[in-house]
Amino acid sequence: MTRSETRAGFVAVIGAPNAGKSTLVNALVGQKVAIVSPKAQTTRARLMGIAIEDSAQILLVDTPGIFEPRRRLDRAMVAAAWTGAKDADLILLVIDAAAGVNSEVERIMSSLGERRRPLFLVLNKIDLVKKAKLLGLSAQLAERLNPQRVFMVSASKGDGICDLKVDLARAMPEGPWLYPEEDVSDATDRMIAAELTREQIVNQLHQELPYATVVETESWEDRPDGSTVINQQIIVERDSQKAIVIGKAGRRLKAIGAAARAEIAEHLGRVVHLYLHVKVEPKWGEDRGLYREIGLEWAD
Repeated sequence: MTRSETRAGFVAVIGAPNAGKSTLVNALVGQKVAIVSPKAQTTRARLMGIAIEDSAQILLVDTPGIFEPRRRLDRAMVAAAWTGAKDADLILLVIDAAAGVNSEVERIMSSLGERRRPLFLVLNKIDLVKKAKLLGLSAQLAERLNPQRVFMVSASKGDGICDLKVDLARAMPEGPWLYPEEDVSDATDRMIAAELTREQIVNQLHQELPYATVVETESWEDRPDGSTVINQQIIVERDSQKAIVIGKAGRRLKAIGAAARAEIAEHLGRVVHLYLHVKVEPKWGEDRGLYREIGLEWAD
């Protein structure tokens, strides 16, 4: 393909926590590149999924949910989201149609009032909303935001994804592809492996453990037999949290490790030997190195 025939551009996927941004990115890419959980604030760093539609390469920047930050980690996550929006060719605002317009959505819409980028509005989870309410919400938001397009989708079921992907491709600027055709994400395997383990922690521990947890890939060895040995450290803030992660007789940590190992092996396409350790670090949220490890900028 020549330069004039191809398109490539960045799309910032923004929205309130739990709007379904990561599920939408995975659906557009066609495979899992971002971790998914029903818990809010699962996505922490900017992670890019790469979707291809015809001759267009769509670089989807899955950003952390935008919320009222309280801690340094919160501020870094929100800053990552807004930086993604500022740097993109197009903004894709995802709103949970079932939840409607809450205070977090209001805050985002107010901040988008001075945008300089084209905006596509996506109403997600339409399978959970009655048609009359959905149409009313769509009209209300279209009037306030004046987006280029409005889409109604169910990212978890795949409804409306094809039309959205086609229109995103058409909106990308002309130019050469920025990544090889086989790439589906810009994240390193080390980062994805750590995120897949954190996904299991979030999903298996539910409300028992706050989000003050980070996973660090300590070592990575690709063996001659084609397998990979990975050592990861789960860092928590208190001894009581360590006990929750390990569980009675180590059963919870074993379950987390087994599920994470299966996910990582599927991602890498080879046998994985995963070893997890739990460490208490009361002030890990002040460790600049860990911020770099999870792909966040230090926030003052």
